[in-house]
Amino acid sequence: MTSAYIGIGSNVGDRQENCLEAVERMGKLSGCRVTGCSDWYLTKPVGVEDQNWFVNGVASLTTGISPKVLLRRVLDIEADMGRVRRERWGPRIIDLDILLFGREIIQEENLKVPHPLMHLRRFVLEPIAQLAPDLIHPSLGLSMTALLKRLTDESQVVTKIKE
Repeated sequence: MTSAYIGIGSNVGDRQENCLEAVERMGKLSGCRVTGCSDWYLTKPVGVEDQNWFVNGVASLTTGISPKVLLRRVLDIEADMGRVRRERWGPRIIDLDILLFGREIIQEENLKVPHPLMHLRRFVLEPIAQLAPDLIHPSLGLSMTALLKRLTDESQVVTKIKE
């Protein structure tokens, strides 16, 4: 079994409920088990700023399936939940990204692991550092906590949602 970390985000409809539903659906995937989930964070959009703020978090899974199969399955969850891809970084009901898959480094056309922007995104680093602070980024060799501390871009607003 391999540990995988999935970035989760939504800025359309009931954002937090969309994220919770995605975690629930991941837990029902054959060959996968959700082992943890970060708190949820309200985050300012990055890239396309003229849109609703996001709710973001990270889930951890253990899985016996390949990274390509996991990618297909999370894309199926997105489609089943109503995601339509119109604009890069635009509004979306759900966004699921494979951030890490064990210690694998994958550079394929449709799958890049570790996620190539995760170390630059506070909305990824805050929840993954909360969930797995000592987890090491396989290509950068730094923990999630260290990567978060190195991030100096203060324009990325990320606020923990109170329960």
